[in-house]
Amino acid sequence: MFVPSVFRRNVFDDFFEYPFNGGRNAAQLMKTDVLESDQDYSLLIDLPGIEKENVTAELKDGYLNITATTAQQNDQQDDNGRYLRRERFSGSYSRSFYVGETVTENDIKAKFENGVLKLTIPKKEPQPEAETKRLIQIEG
Repeated sequence: MFVPSVFRRNVFDDFFEYPFNGGRNAAQLMKTDVLESDQDYSLLIDLPGIEKENVTAELKDGYLNITATTAQQNDQQDDNGRYLRRERFSGSYSRSFYVGETVTENDIKAKFENGVLKLTIPKKEPQPEAETKRLIQIEG
């Protein structure tokens, strides 16, 4: 027998679903497009509803780490000032991308516009290390 889904669910299912165990993670909330050209890579990261001040990009050990934080508060009151619903959410998301050891923070260009963070990372070939002689000390 067909029963509407509202009758098969617990009233509190939606309350506990997001953000705790709704299966959402940074990869789903920070959807990223990667474009490649002859000279560089471009990352387009969707960050809807997040302000530029709450986004950081850090380069460490060849990894580009993007972190976004948000805090939302939804208050609904009736005409008498009583709360009908009051929800709060705060959290942070981060993603990491390996860009290589030769890329520096000065090489990466970043722009945040209309909820999209665009990062341009130049292609750099690893520089071969100059071969140096390493003499072994011989005793005796």
